[in-house]
Amino acid sequence: MKLLSVFFLFSTCTLAFCQDLAELDRRKGFKDIKLGSRIDSIKGAEFKKDALEKNEFPVKLYSVDHENYESIGEVKVKKVEVKTYQNMVYEIMVITPKDTRLMKGLQKSFGKPIYILPTDTYNWKTDSLSLTFKDNARNELRLTYRYYPLLKKMQVDKGKKIDAIAEDF
Repeated sequence: MKLLSVFFLFSTCTLAFCQDLAELDRRKGFKDIKLGSRIDSIKGAEFKKDALEKNEFPVKLYSVDHENYESIGEVKVKKVEVKTYQNMVYEIMVITPKDTRLMKGLQKSFGKPIYILPTDTYNWKTDSLSLTFKDNARNELRLTYRYYPLLKKMQVDKGKKIDAIAEDF
């Protein structure tokens, strides 16, 4: 009987944790900026510059300035930026002033994060995306959403380029 009670408690805790991460997957980004969406679907996106992801993949950086993204509840948002690969959003970065209510809200929405000591970050991760929460500057926090299917596509595209070179010998 005790073993059954322990199993039930463990199952309930595991199920509750999974449901929280399911919410992260369901939202798939910050407000109505969705990971994997086309850049032209984002209100207020303005091209900033071309960049390289991991010093090899050509990406574009956009700043997003729209009234929908000015705050998270009562917490002001200082900056929203998105990175795209082939015009698809794979990373969303949100900078806010430090406010303890942000972490409490994230935990309420997505459950308890995993703390990663070497990088001093809090991380929520699913099979398709991750959300990291960390200090950005002295009085700022940074939320970073990353989308794995597009990051994997970058690697596949790199492999295709290498195959094309190999076939050309």
